[in-house]
Amino acid sequence: MKIWKYTFIVLILVISLLILALSQLPDSKFHLIACNVGEGDATLIIYKNIHILVDGGPDKRVLDCLGKYMPFWDRTIELVILTHPDRDHFTGLIDVFRGYRIVSFMYNPLTISKPDYKLLEKEVGSARPHTIHPCVDQGLRLDLIYLDTLNPAGCANRVGKHPESKTEVPDSETNAYSIVSLFSFGKFRALLTGDMTPEVSDRLAKEDSIGPLDYIKISHHGSKNGITQNLLNVVDPKIAVISVGKNNYGHPSGEVIQMLNTRMIKTLRTDEGGNIEVVVDKNGPVFLSR
Repeated sequence: MKIWKYTFIVLILVISLLILALSQLPDSKFHLIACNVGEGDATLIIYKNIHILVDGGPDKRVLDCLGKYMPFWDRTIELVILTHPDRDHFTGLIDVFRGYRIVSFMYNPLTISKPDYKLLEKEVGSARPHTIHPCVDQGLRLDLIYLDTLNPAGCANRVGKHPESKTEVPDSETNAYSIVSLFSFGKFRALLTGDMTPEVSDRLAKEDSIGPLDYIKISHHGSKNGITQNLLNVVDPKIAVISVGKNNYGHPSGEVIQMLNTRMIKTLRTDEGGNIEVVVDKNGPVFLSR
């Protein structure tokens, strides 16, 4: 009897693992997930076996998001983008680099005084990914995903310099260097903005190439020192996502919420809906919150 009992238990475990594995097999849809990491940013993009992580939030909660949406057997992230070196964007990446194989890493070569940023630099040095420094008009393609860099605009400052040379930036001014990325998948277009400043927002509003969007991540957790009316008028997104948690800054700003409501833009917040997933297929985007 005991042998049959153990055999039955093993059989149940094998079946359970098979069901779990089948449920996590990649599909042919484009998935964009705003991870619920509290007062911080982390966005996961998935298409088939390609994974892109933009920012890592303020702590280890980003690992929960990766564990939920990535297959348990897949420990490779094809591209990690750090928009700028603020703790609520980079701290979680320390554990990401420790737990996953990172193929490519896009970041701004900035010199800042935060000691914990040195920990990230150490992990990146150990992982030795292919490093990419952003430049306006720089385009990348990963299968059917197209990525265009719209900010920072200071690429000319690095002409003639060593590729790893760094720009010294006061800790209080890193937002202006936020990497702003336009992701395209078929006709679907999404803008990830980091903590871009109003000055960057207004500059982008004048760009001929930006055009209407399906999706925008509202910069700086909905701070009034981020998205501007000028940019919203130009991009007119169908959905706006605010990555935000408990904070003492008044995020998201009532002024920003009013701007979005006035344009009747569907607005979702991670502090209210948890992880926010957008799934795109040939029929267009489907918005999920869970």
